Amino acid sequence: MDRFMVHLINSNYSPKDAESVLSSSRDLSYGMHLSIRDCRISSKFIELDISVHKNNLELLLEKLCPIGKVDHSRHIIEEEIEKNQLIKDGIFYFNNERFWECHEAFEGAWKQCPGDEKELIQGLILVAAAHVHYQKDEDAICISVLGRALK
Repeated sequence: MDRFMVHLINSNYSPKDAESVLSSSRDLSYGMHLSIRDCRISSKFIELDISVHKNNLELLLEKLCPIGKVDHSRHIIEEEIEKNQLIKDGIFYFNNERFWECHEAFEGAWKQCPGDEKELIQGLILVAAAHVHYQKDEDAICISVLGRALK
């Protein structure tokens, strides 16, 4: 199976709906060989973290339409990307409320950083992680992670 980040247009959901949207997405895709591991909700998107065979992705996207119109899907693969590009990508993802992808981009940059720069990037990673928890309606975890980011 391949891993995809699927973004549906959010028309009226809030982070408090993350669990029910996750449940609905699993119900809509019942019978397909896949795993929908997580759901995060921003003001613009419903983000689903999915593993499915790439040949079945289009069928899955059709089945998810009752939740929201598909904005895009991205195949998640490990790749070598230059630190400055990862930082630019992280900023883009953060500004578009795509906090999981922001976290991943900054983590890739963190691996390439020396000394104090590494600590700064670690703080940004924690801020992105806190927002991921917020999008899952996990406010207590969000606040805790933000406290760690301040340090």
